[in-house]
Amino acid sequence: MNTSSPDLLPDTNAGHATAAGILRSGRLVAFPTETVYGLGADACDDRAVARIFEAKGRPSFNPLIVHFANLDTLKQHVHWTPEAELLAQTYWPGPLTLVLRKQADSPISELVSAGLDTIAVRLPAHDSARAILRSFGGGVAAPSANRSGQISPTSAQHVVASLGARVDAILDGGPCKVGVESTIVGLTDKPILLRPGGITEQELAETLGRHLAVRHKAEAISAPGQLMSHYAPKALVRLNATEWEPGEIRLGFGEVDCDLNLSRTEDLVEAAAHLFDYLHRLDAMGGGTIAVSPIPHEGLGIAINDRLSRAAAPREG
Repeated sequence: MNTSSPDLLPDTNAGHATAAGILRSGRLVAFPTETVYGLGADACDDRAVARIFEAKGRPSFNPLIVHFANLDTLKQHVHWTPEAELLAQTYWPGPLTLVLRKQADSPISELVSAGLDTIAVRLPAHDSARAILRSFGGGVAAPSANRSGQISPTSAQHVVASLGARVDAILDGGPCKVGVESTIVGLTDKPILLRPGGITEQELAETLGRHLAVRHKAEAISAPGQLMSHYAPKALVRLNATEWEPGEIRLGFGEVDCDLNLSRTEDLVEAAAHLFDYLHRLDAMGGGTIAVSPIPHEGLGIAINDRLSRAAAPREG
């Protein structure tokens, strides 16, 4: 993480190119969208995405929205649907996020989708955001550029006040026009409104020619208590294992003998970046139990332990 004040980049071609270069290097850039300022990282870089959670102090691995410059690139990562095409042609670029099934070969980080088989995607309308995304050339994961639980930022000054040196650079594109987060619509089954935002439920219903189902909790797309229950390994999970039992598959942390190690150097950013991928790999080994070393309950360790505790929770049925 940056240890000094973040660089303030001008809203120019040179500034956009610099921002894209910082993203390519695995670092964090805050940039304006039409809704709020986003805290951007390369969506395909596990460690870069983990740094988003670290910078925000985000208490759980909630799914993140991935921003793209154009529809062709976006479609390479998701299973496109007729409803998605209709909404995209009507509202993109703009303050609408669609949740779609993830393509099996998409390189988007598991941390972005919190281990689910879906991705939240959108094409922002802000000229500066689009210029950075074009220069970068791929997907950028970008939740709001503020510490978790604080007021969403609608200016570069808000980002400085909230994140300070936790972000490497901020592109100052002026105030955001919409000022509230994007509307989120789920399209994995019937259309469902997951979060209200700049585009109203009535507008969406008129476009689709049908009413949307509505999930009344505004945090539905990001609430850890709801989303984490959607994914758990087939194997049982035993936490805080200081010794291994016979027949267990071993997920280590620190200098321990194990099948896969989240971080031998006890680097929580590295551990967060590996978490979902390693759970998938160990589960594929077909063992009955995955035993996990203790993880420090501090910083990103809180998020890691939150995810692991949900994976270890008693199964229904």
